Amino acid sequence: MTMNLSNENIEKKVTHTFSKIFIVIIIIFTCIFGLIVGTFIYNLTPVDKKNNEKINFTLQSGWGVIKTAKELKKSGLIHNEYAFLIYSKMTGNSIFLAGNYSLSKSMSTDDILVSISKGENIIKDTVVITFVEGRRFTEYAQNIEDRLGIKSEEVIKKCKDREYLKRLISKYWFITDEILNDKLYYPLEGYLYPNTYEFYKNEDIESVLDRLLTEMDKRLEPYKEDIIESKMSVHSLLTLASMVELEAVTSEDRLLVSGVFHNRLNSGIALGSDVTTYYAEQKKFTDNINADIGKCNAYNTRGSCVKGLPVGPICNPSYTSIIAAINPNNTKYFYFIADKNNKLYYAENYEEHTKIYNYLKENNLYPE
Repeated sequence: MTMNLSNENIEKKVTHTFSKIFIVIIIIFTCIFGLIVGTFIYNLTPVDKKNNEKINFTLQSGWGVIKTAKELKKSGLIHNEYAFLIYSKMTGNSIFLAGNYSLSKSMSTDDILVSISKGENIIKDTVVITFVEGRRFTEYAQNIEDRLGIKSEEVIKKCKDREYLKRLISKYWFITDEILNDKLYYPLEGYLYPNTYEFYKNEDIESVLDRLLTEMDKRLEPYKEDIIESKMSVHSLLTLASMVELEAVTSEDRLLVSGVFHNRLNSGIALGSDVTTYYAEQKKFTDNINADIGKCNAYNTRGSCVKGLPVGPICNPSYTSIIAAINPNNTKYFYFIADKNNKLYYAENYEEHTKIYNYLKENNLYPE
């Protein structure tokens, strides 16, 4: 005899089966979710609750959340960098203060986040370095060695590293592949902004240089449109500014000297600047350069090889010299000469220039 199940009984059986499957799925998802949440919470706990030993952790300027998380993990201060990333976004603590921190493995992720977000537990172990305007890159490298203990040779080597230079080109809008020119003595000459800075004693070379480059970025940014309108590259403007820096002392003279250089550049006349000869030969201003004036060198504008600007900056110029290079005085002068007291005299043509020169010689005012 054949038994036929009613549609109602079939529906009840199917419903019952699906109910069981649904319950099993809920249980599985609950377990998985619980495991995920449990793991996440665990990853926020201290790495070693009983270990209060202090660990120096240097959070460098420019580090974002990802870089900071990786370095904290590398230092053994957190369980998991991804949990750190998620928690920092959840709590809104994703902007950190650079500094040298004293942390420990007994601190939770929340403790560490609060610390580096508010600047707590920073070790006040700093040095102040003043980078003087108008000085050469080699002097800056020596300043870094004297105050931070990083050998000047290491600073110079880093700044000639093409891979490092390419990273800087990618990072800063005002740095272009012009710094990769093989004829440059020091690729970052002229790009390091002169100022007084405070550094942590254990900062590395890149961190130190980044501070000076970032400051230059801030100073140039407001003049970005002016630079574009000038139709000169930033490299050319910094080169011109470095010459203005060494040729003039007062702000007024810098504007006029820049005007003279612009006039000569626009007219195709050689710049003929002695300060470029000193740099080309890497000599001090107290040295005699009479034998070097006519030498062919990518920096020497007194020689026959350079018709326009030198291949690159010859010092690290001041703010006033940079602005003078960007916005020079509109002048008719094509010549200038300094007496032994650093007073500048200007002339519109070579005849006037010669008269001034003779006057200074006759009156014992010409610098010997």
